[in-house]
Amino acid sequence: MGESPPDKVTTTAGRLEQCGAAADTLGPFSAWSPGKVYTHMAHPVWFNGSLRSDEECMVHVRSHALHYGSAVFEGVRAYATPDGTQLFRLRDHLERLFWSASLYRIPVPYSREELHAACHEAVAASGLESAYLRPIVSRGDCGLGVIPAKMDVVDVAILVTNWGAYLGEEGREKGIRACITSWQRPAPNTIPPGAKAAGNYLSSQLIGLEARERGFDEGIALGTDGLLSEGAGENIFIAQDGVLYTPPVSSSILGGITRNTAIQLAADLDIPVREQALAREQIYQADEMFFTGTAVEITPVRQVDHLPIGGGEKGPLTSRLQDAFFGLFEGRTQDRWSWLEPVRR
Repeated sequence: MGESPPDKVTTTAGRLEQCGAAADTLGPFSAWSPGKVYTHMAHPVWFNGSLRSDEECMVHVRSHALHYGSAVFEGVRAYATPDGTQLFRLRDHLERLFWSASLYRIPVPYSREELHAACHEAVAASGLESAYLRPIVSRGDCGLGVIPAKMDVVDVAILVTNWGAYLGEEGREKGIRACITSWQRPAPNTIPPGAKAAGNYLSSQLIGLEARERGFDEGIALGTDGLLSEGAGENIFIAQDGVLYTPPVSSSILGGITRNTAIQLAADLDIPVREQALAREQIYQADEMFFTGTAVEITPVRQVDHLPIGGGEKGPLTSRLQDAFFGLFEGRTQDRWSWLEPVRR
């Protein structure tokens, strides 16, 4: 006879406290957990037009996004500043969200201004001074076919939570260890890497999982041409002889908003930046290397494939860019670009 069904089923997010007891079954992953930097808290979720509790946010098991990855999303940070909580480059994130949705023919049932206001509402309701936002637009219960039977069945949510340094505070300060993985980024004209779509991150999972299986903090992927592409969820910069280099958007990367921020800050600091194709061995020759991204912010990379980058520690150009970046939120860097906007409470 089969076992009786459990009396209650809870989500993975609701069972984070049990992760420790099961750690010995995780093999190489037992020493690493996103719970170290991400804390699930029951803050209100803006879902389909209003703030709701976790329990009120219902997505159907026939959701097209669940079966086919047909969702687009953004990651946005809000920082505690001397002038209160400020959202960083929110309008740029929303612009990319709408572009990604249009590429996949997902009609967003709210305007940019409505979602802009909703992000403010969600952060204010959370009570957090520093926060991570996840706006997501996903296809709902619109049929089991690959092509939706109803194109206008769409759910929209904005989650707000705590999320510290993505690769750890020590990694952000002293640098992390990465490796080139066996997984490549998709070839051009297969799946658009410039769109921030949920399905794209299956590739990222394979890259990150392999890296952690091999004992590294993060993985790096090459493109199908054998040239440098990006990290599992980060853009890449290397420094050599006082010049920063980063792969172009044609190298199967997501053209990150933090990447763009680093490029503009570098120009402000008179640090030359060149966007060009990069060979794998150029990493090993580099004086410095760092990742950029909303989650990772600006994080130095001190070692790749067990080989030290430069002196094996955070370099001077990385330090200057980190100082300018975090200075935006600490009042030391003037926000000449109007990237910050105070949360309306």
